[in-house]
Amino acid sequence: MISGLILVASAVWIVRSRLLSSANEPPVGRKEQPAEGLARMISASGRIEPISEEIALGSEIPGRLMALLVEEGGSFRKGETLARLDDAEYRARLDSAMALRRQKEAELLRVRNGSREQERREALAMMRESEAVMENLKTERDRRATLFRTGDIAREEVERAERQLEVARARHAAAVERHSLIDAPARIEDVARAEAELALAQAAIDTARIMLDKTVIRAPLDGVVLRRHLRVGEIVAGGQAGGLSGASPPIFTLADLSRLRVRAEIDELDVGRLKNGLPAYATIDAWGDRRFNGRIVRIGGLFGRRTLRTDNPAERVDTKVLETMIDLDPIDDPSVRPQIGLRVNVFIEIPTR
Repeated sequence: MISGLILVASAVWIVRSRLLSSANEPPVGRKEQPAEGLARMISASGRIEPISEEIALGSEIPGRLMALLVEEGGSFRKGETLARLDDAEYRARLDSAMALRRQKEAELLRVRNGSREQERREALAMMRESEAVMENLKTERDRRATLFRTGDIAREEVERAERQLEVARARHAAAVERHSLIDAPARIEDVARAEAELALAQAAIDTARIMLDKTVIRAPLDGVVLRRHLRVGEIVAGGQAGGLSGASPPIFTLADLSRLRVRAEIDELDVGRLKNGLPAYATIDAWGDRRFNGRIVRIGGLFGRRTLRTDNPAERVDTKVLETMIDLDPIDDPSVRPQIGLRVNVFIEIPTR
């Protein structure tokens, strides 16, 4: 009898304990809110990127690669020469442009100086000669007119002398005009035209020098060569280094690895709590529980499909995500250098009020 009472009392105590325990638990499907002042975490997947993103470096002009001066993984400084194209054609263009400028300089000098002194003296002499011939024919014409009046010669002789005098007058007028043209100073419009032609020649030189300079491929920033796409001797199609999937690849893919960045994919249900400056950290399987701290620096403006998958079979793949950029703090340990493209787990701290 006593044993039965003990068993009944024990059963009542167990039922009461379970009822009290279930009363303290939150309902199913409801997340427990964090205590006042604590942070709530948003978790997401992401990939490691360089702070500069990947830069496809090609050539602005077509040509044949003559030298590649840096290997994959090699570092460089901004402005350092990374590659050279065959520049023989562009040097020839520069030489041609410089020769044309010398020719235009000589033409401008000739226009400004006018005719040579020998030409001036020659024109003056021809003018004086034609004047002397005209005066002699005028005297001869007067003499024949006198003889005609006395009946010593026929009218035809007088008319022939008159025609010869008219020809001499015309030649003298032409000689005067030629002397005036040669002896006159340069006209303003002639000087302006010669100066313009010289300026065009100089512009051709500047253009040729710019094109020659473009045969040298220089680094646009301090960084590292992630990949080298071409080899010495291959043809570079200028202006078409727009991406690895294009018809013509770039010469190099570069990046600034002084700082790293994470491109995280945030679920659409969590984007309302995002803002620039929020603290975050990333973990990488290869480095265990080590945290790589950082902050949100840019929040995307366009939703897209998820591109990063985890091993969780329950993960929804049809959920839209928003790309968010997180700049990681500098890593002091040189032995810890996450590779570009490595998948990471991202945790963003959302403070509660």
